[in-house]
Amino acid sequence: MIYYIIALIVIGLDQLTKWLIVNNMEYGDSITVIENLFYITSHRNTGAAWGILEGQFWFFYLVTLVVIIGLVYYIQTMSKKSGLLAIGLSLMLGGAIGNFIDRVIHQEVVDFIHIYIFDYSFPIFNIADSALCIGVALLVIFMLFEEKIIKEKLNG
Repeated sequence: MIYYIIALIVIGLDQLTKWLIVNNMEYGDSITVIENLFYITSHRNTGAAWGILEGQFWFFYLVTLVVIIGLVYYIQTMSKKSGLLAIGLSLMLGGAIGNFIDRVIHQEVVDFIHIYIFDYSFPIFNIADSALCIGVALLVIFMLFEEKIIKEKLNG
């Protein structure tokens, strides 16, 4: 149950921050948070990460629904085996649903976190994207370290 609460918190934060951007900033407006590093920039994305496959809505709807079903299944089956894995899956679930809500309602995703690394302008992203990336990182950590421990316990 706690893992679904994590997903709901991600969805809530994601939707709240996107609502604040849409209702308080014009598209393209930017607010400096830390000069030459961090900006809040109102942006829209009709594709996947970094605008890939722009405008392919039905593809995203189908893939996202399959991913959501898979994540719920794995949270249900794996949460007792690894808390780290379940937290990662929960973050991924919240992120997937957060961006899915945008695509279904607005046919675009609201992005606003704009980071500069030296002179490189990193693609603008949002809370859902962040949760997805952190979730994937936790999944990789699980696969590198914890999965072997769990297999040894089951076999031994």
